[in-house]
Amino acid sequence: MTRKITRVLVTGALGQIGSELTDELRERYGRDNVVASDIRSDESSPVVTGGPWVVLDVTDPETVEKTIVDNRIDSIFHMAAILSATGEKNPQLCWKVNMDGTLNILETARRNNLARVVIPSSIAAFGPETPRYNTPQETILRPKTIYGVTKVSGELLCDYYVRKYDLDVRGLRYPGIISSETLPGGGTTDYAVEIYYKAIEEGRYTCFVKKDTMLPMMYMPDCIKATMNLAEADFDDLVHYSDFNVGALSVTAGDIAESIRKHIPDFEVDYEPDYRQAIADTWPTGVDDSAAREEWGWQSDWDLESMTEDMLRKLRMKLLF
Repeated sequence: MTRKITRVLVTGALGQIGSELTDELRERYGRDNVVASDIRSDESSPVVTGGPWVVLDVTDPETVEKTIVDNRIDSIFHMAAILSATGEKNPQLCWKVNMDGTLNILETARRNNLARVVIPSSIAAFGPETPRYNTPQETILRPKTIYGVTKVSGELLCDYYVRKYDLDVRGLRYPGIISSETLPGGGTTDYAVEIYYKAIEEGRYTCFVKKDTMLPMMYMPDCIKATMNLAEADFDDLVHYSDFNVGALSVTAGDIAESIRKHIPDFEVDYEPDYRQAIADTWPTGVDDSAAREEWGWQSDWDLESMTEDMLRKLRMKLLF
């Protein structure tokens, strides 16, 4: 039987996804029932001021245990992670945060018989040997970044805890996430957010991947929807657990630029690929998410044109007024 979510801990709550996910969780379960956490604090953030808040280092198992017990937590959304581009600069830190942190969350959840743990994965789990077009749910996973290595290892570890300990653990492979609220933190798909900001602020952008680089993307409202749909699905309906492909958009950097030009005709983009191009070249152009559609009813709402219109509207309000 799937147990209800009542008291939630969000790790990495100041991050791009964590910040907006925390807002949604507080809306659903009550502000006092969602404890947000991150390794740093920011008193100007509504995540910190809008409900219970703790500073938490997920690599410290004693602090993780104390936080969960003291706050009577029954469900965890574990969003704390070092992302792909940052991970390549400090692989040891990436492993420590992404793997030791995940193990600490899983072990504490097991010991305290928690109702639910949601731990995202990423398209970074794929590699150059993976089919790039309509990438299957079940496929070869040989990533070439330390971030990708931690995501594959995390998927396997989460599934192990499901089968070994009957722990309710779920996760999905996020594509690149585009949001107007919080800037991304060192990922290979950061350009897909930066380009909108620069269009509003400067009217031009220098993109660090090639114009024809196509990757799976998703607008933040779809990301939050997918996360919550999976989190609230009946566990007995799931065949997969911690590695769901989820699709929404497959677009090139040039496609995004052209969609912006429909609203800002003079917008200019230069393409100067850097080390992140090599990472992007190992990732899919799109994924087969039929398992997510069949097992918990996934369906995206946003396409490129509607996303661009909404992004530009929100950023104009945020940056110009």
